[in-house]
Amino acid sequence: MKSTLLNKLAQLTERLEEMDRLLAVETVVNDMDNYRKLTREHAEISPVVNLYQTYAQTEADLAEAIEMLGDAEMKELAEIEIADSKQRLLDLENQLQAALLPRDANDERNIFLEIRAGTGGDESALFSADLLRMYLRYAERQRWKVEMISESMSELGGYKEAIVKIIGRGAYSRLKFESGGHRVQRVPATETQGRIHTSACTVAVMPEADEIAEVNLNPADLRIDTYRASGAGGQHINKTDSAVRITHLPTGIVVECQDDRSQHKNKAQALSVLAARIKDKQLRDIAAKEAATRKSLVGSGDRSERIRTYNFPQGRITDHRINLTLYKIDAIMDGDLDELLSALTGEYQAELLAAMGE
Repeated sequence: MKSTLLNKLAQLTERLEEMDRLLAVETVVNDMDNYRKLTREHAEISPVVNLYQTYAQTEADLAEAIEMLGDAEMKELAEIEIADSKQRLLDLENQLQAALLPRDANDERNIFLEIRAGTGGDESALFSADLLRMYLRYAERQRWKVEMISESMSELGGYKEAIVKIIGRGAYSRLKFESGGHRVQRVPATETQGRIHTSACTVAVMPEADEIAEVNLNPADLRIDTYRASGAGGQHINKTDSAVRITHLPTGIVVECQDDRSQHKNKAQALSVLAARIKDKQLRDIAAKEAATRKSLVGSGDRSERIRTYNFPQGRITDHRINLTLYKIDAIMDGDLDELLSALTGEYQAELLAAMGE
């Protein structure tokens, strides 16, 4: 094992011993915030240190087996033990490397998923609807809860824009690599000559901010406009100024929400989306700085980056970031995303491991 990893494991072992001493003091519960912080850190570190102790014990077992080679009667048994110990050490080292990977603090958060039609007119809006259904079917498989935040329909029933909130443990962890440009190649329903068209949509996956205060929304930086909602909803929705538009003046980010009849609820939803967009911008700024020092295998996080192509005539989906092609477009469009998402996560972890080695 690399010395950098061994040093890190030694530091974690010392830290765990220190926390054991701190948690053993009766007065530790007097400061509940500090107590919760300690117990959370203890729970994160304990499995890693236990794994490291198993690794150290396996190393000791290997050393004993090597000493046994000098005994003619024990030689055969020692050779078997040596082979087993070496394999266990390899497996444990891989587990330890994975356990030491830097954790994304946003991984367990709920997300806001935004899908916008791009080039391709009505066909792009129809594909936006297909993508939204794909993600909603995946959320259903994960038993996550979904709330529609905002939607703008096209004349043919697609989406010019749709924003949904997905509530579930690990939602950001699984879907965070979906941000970017999604391209579709197929014969549109509106095409009379049977020609294949290419259209595009943009997907943005943003972690929900814990609190609006987390991104410091200064009321002086907000321009809030109310207006009458348009579209379906009966007489009431068109007679009251229930729709809300919030502009964040420093960044120019604009959020509109008109799905609820209550102006208060629309304002609260719009503020939540605004907070998530500002947080997302901060995260992308950080990612851009990191990408400047090393190229990311799963992309820079730039919304304009084309990340995936859905080719319906050939029944294939290609993720351009990791050069992965799967010939199961029907299953994927029905929400069977696990193979694709796991491949992206695997590449990301491999990149992190390589960086740790450096």
